[in-house]
Amino acid sequence: MLFDSTIQTDPDYSHELALKARGARYVAGVDEAGRGPLAGPVVVSAVILDPALIPPGLNDSKKLTEEQRELLFEQIVATALAISVVVAPPSIILSRNIRGATLWAMAEAASSLGIRPDRVLIDGRDVPMDLPCDGLALIGGDGRSVSIAAASIMAKVTRDRMCKIMDCDAPSFGFAGHKGYSTPQHMRALVEHGPCRHHREEFAPVAEAWERVRGMVA
Repeated sequence: MLFDSTIQTDPDYSHELALKARGARYVAGVDEAGRGPLAGPVVVSAVILDPALIPPGLNDSKKLTEEQRELLFEQIVATALAISVVVAPPSIILSRNIRGATLWAMAEAASSLGIRPDRVLIDGRDVPMDLPCDGLALIGGDGRSVSIAAASIMAKVTRDRMCKIMDCDAPSFGFAGHKGYSTPQHMRALVEHGPCRHHREEFAPVAEAWERVRGMVA
C-alpha cells in the first residue's frame, strides 16, 4: 500500500495513530541511509517509538546537523520500545543490486525488532516482501512520520560511524568526510588509487576505475 506525499512541515505521530485506530498496537517506522554512495554499506533501521516518550525534534536526518542527530540517536536508544539496525555491505549490494539490498535489509530490520510490529511504515515507494506484518510505503515519510524519522536518524548515525571506521582502514579516500558519495575528492582518489574493498563494484565510476586498474596490470 502506498501513501502519497502531502503538505506537512514536520513529522508527527498522526500516521501511527491512524493505524492504531484500526487495531494496530505496535507501529514501526523503517528507513535507510546510504543508497546513493559509491562505497560503504546500506544501513536500515526499524524503530517502534513509545508514544508517551517521543523525543522532541525528530525529523528527516538530512535536515539535522550531525550534533542534533547524535543527540537524538541517544534519546531514541533511551526511550524507544524496540530498535533494530541491519547492514547490507557491498557484497550484498553486488549480489542483489542496490534496490534489492535495501528492500532485503528493510524486511530484516522489521523482522529483527524485539517487539513484533502490527504495521510497518516505510519511507519511499516500495514495500519489501517478507515483512512480519502489513507494510505501508509513505513517500517523504522521514518528514511526515516521527517513527520513520527516528529510523532515519538511527540508520544515518550508524552509517556515518561506520564510514569513520572505513576511513581508518582506507585513509586515502576520505570516507569520514564525504561518506562514500561521489565528491570531487572521492573521484580523484578513485583515479589515483583505484577502488578499495569498501567500494561498490557495480556502480559505474567504480567499475570504470576497476577497468583502468586492470588495463594497467595487463
